Amino acid sequence: MKVHFIAIGGSAMHNLAIALHLKGAIVSGSDDEIFEPSKGRLKKYGLLPEKEGWDEANINSDLNAVILGMHARADNPELLKAQAMGLKIFSYPEYLYEHSKNKKRIVIGGSHGKTTITAMILHVLNHYLVNCDYMVGAQLAGFDVMVRLSDDAPFMILEGDEYLTSPIDHRPKFHLYLPDIALLSGIAWDHINVFPTFENYVEQFKIFIDLISEGGALIYCSEDEIVNQISLSSQKNIRKFPYAVPEHMVENGITSVIYQGKKFPLKVFGKHNLMNLNGARLVCNQLAIPDEMFFSAIQSFKGASKRLELVKQNNVTSIYKDFAHSPSKLTATIHAVKEQFPKRVLVACIELHTFSSLSQQFLEQYKGCMDSADEKFVYYNPHSISLKKLPPLDKDNVKAAFDNEELRVYTDSSIMRNDLVKMKWENKNLLMMSSGNFDGIDFDELASEIIK
Repeated sequence: MKVHFIAIGGSAMHNLAIALHLKGAIVSGSDDEIFEPSKGRLKKYGLLPEKEGWDEANINSDLNAVILGMHARADNPELLKAQAMGLKIFSYPEYLYEHSKNKKRIVIGGSHGKTTITAMILHVLNHYLVNCDYMVGAQLAGFDVMVRLSDDAPFMILEGDEYLTSPIDHRPKFHLYLPDIALLSGIAWDHINVFPTFENYVEQFKIFIDLISEGGALIYCSEDEIVNQISLSSQKNIRKFPYAVPEHMVENGITSVIYQGKKFPLKVFGKHNLMNLNGARLVCNQLAIPDEMFFSAIQSFKGASKRLELVKQNNVTSIYKDFAHSPSKLTATIHAVKEQFPKRVLVACIELHTFSSLSQQFLEQYKGCMDSADEKFVYYNPHSISLKKLPPLDKDNVKAAFDNEELRVYTDSSIMRNDLVKMKWENKNLLMMSSGNFDGIDFDELASEIIK
């Protein structure tokens, strides 16, 4: 089987390319720019394109399929040629559905937590050597790739992203998977460039529930008001299982979940992670893994990459990095670190990096979300705003939106980095939150300078 990837460098795309390569397919690909870690991983498997850019010569009648990434444009020359030749063109969610259409599909959706919940489920299944296919949005310990495709696995676990499918298919990705078992973690308005109102955004999750197969199951976070409302009001013939924060305790910086009077110490912490864990437990129940087995296995789960990930620590300082960028994620992550280390000062840094976070219309959603941190830094790059063709922001706009006079706003990440290094770090924690990297800050190097 011969498959060509247009925009092979994307996070999900390059993993799907590797998965098909490992399955025995002949894989080619193109992209106009490929960054790490995609670049190194494609090179490892011999899949890195020889040159950057698009080339119509990549498209020929020998191809069994073309897989189109969201990063490509609708007028991409390779895409136009593939369309003209009548070749089979899939978005990556379409291809994943095509692969899994005769399997049981478990889809994890929600504005936040879906990567961690998917990772927790896969960790438990892997612990018990359960055969399954999967697609998850972060690198996981014990897993070589983020996508697995097989002929014999009876079910597939899919992280269900609500963003658009491809430049020629504007359906949310998670509408294509048609789940037998679905989970909804929470709803907090995001992707303002695609879903211009909160109501329009919520509608996508209502549709997702309606796409669950007859007699299937919906596992939902009852502590999220909107999720609870749309789950309870759905008339679909499905089984419904609510979840919330489980019984737990924090002792000497260790969080333990309590089950039938027994303590199960965890390597993760925070109420949002505990809710994620409870949702993952209910999914595993549907896959014939009882509670005691779940709690036993989840104790060794260290978290997904960049999800409240420990960079470095000593006896008086811990440094974490997190993918958090939306207001609800910031709030939850800051609260988690404060709850775990109540006697330490928390320095929280956020990079405004996404289209939504750099939009004046959306920025007001950040009001008060960093108030729980003791010291608050916000960074954004004015050049990123111009690249996204958005109106410029000034520091006063940002400070007013967060509504906190103690906020320190930076437009040069090197200055912010220097200010962090110069601080005294005894009995302090640092939390770096971004879907990017603060324009080149190496978190490992920064942590090493702070913890000498």
